[in-house]
Amino acid sequence: MTKIARGISILGLAMLVVAGILFISVTVHAGTMTAAEANESANMPLAGAPTSGAAAEIPPPKLEPCLSCHITGETESIWTPFARWAVFGTFGLAFVYGVYRSASVWTQRKPFTPLTARAAKWVDERYQISEPLSKILKKPVHKYATRWWYCLGGITAFLFVVQGITGIMLAFYYKPSADLAYDSIQFIETEVRFGAAIRMIHHWAANAMIVMCIAHMLRVFIMGAFKPPRELNWVSGVLLLILTLAFGFTGYLLPWDQRAFWATTVGTDIAGSIPAIGNLALVFLRVGWDVSDATLGRFYALHIIVIPLATVVLMLVHFMMVRRLGVKKPL
Repeated sequence: MTKIARGISILGLAMLVVAGILFISVTVHAGTMTAAEANESANMPLAGAPTSGAAAEIPPPKLEPCLSCHITGETESIWTPFARWAVFGTFGLAFVYGVYRSASVWTQRKPFTPLTARAAKWVDERYQISEPLSKILKKPVHKYATRWWYCLGGITAFLFVVQGITGIMLAFYYKPSADLAYDSIQFIETEVRFGAAIRMIHHWAANAMIVMCIAHMLRVFIMGAFKPPRELNWVSGVLLLILTLAFGFTGYLLPWDQRAFWATTVGTDIAGSIPAIGNLALVFLRVGWDVSDATLGRFYALHIIVIPLATVVLMLVHFMMVRRLGVKKPL
């Protein structure tokens, strides 16, 4: 069987070489022209151009749809190149994968191992991560922990992922400047494909994340899951709730409209009324005494860099402690 596969491979390689030689010879022959043909073609007028009088005008080159949509704003046949590559590329990859899989079985005489399993094995041989991960991911879950009110924390984590994905998509077009912020929001709403839908998903997922986080905290408090030895779970959860509210507060200013401006003014005034450190908090949030362009830049940095990083770290700590201590039994 190995000799047959080897012979087929040699025959296919020979056919490929012959086809390459024929292609090169035809290309060279077609590209070669005599001097008389070159002079004749050089003296011929352009098709559709006047033979005398005004100088011939060269027609503009035809733009590719995948480029003209970004340069000139044209949107005709915008999905044609993508659909063509998606259809024919998928069939081509499937064919190549089938040939590779069959050849692997024929030559090695053993069942085919998926490429993902090979990659995972290769990484695990070098970093030794399968054993510690299996202790965390394969820990059994009690049947009572599968009820819906035990899933409120997981729903909150899922909404955080949704916020991250949609926020990155919006950040491609948003401009954190007092002169351009509102116009960029209008551009996302009216010009970007599915921009309004992505912004609404980001908006409503933020509200849902706050609601689910508060519901999760209430469930934990009612069931007494904050008692020893889960005190640090409760502390990290309270910090995550504060960061969730900070997400909403810093993101509220970003549209830079009248509602966002005055809501931020009132919110920072409330922070400024804190005893002893009120003025410090006010100046830190506003980057001065008034809401300005610098305030927008600070809120944007907090919203997309500082608060997300702190949230990811606290979520990892929170999840590790939950897996370590398990889920609190119902009352």
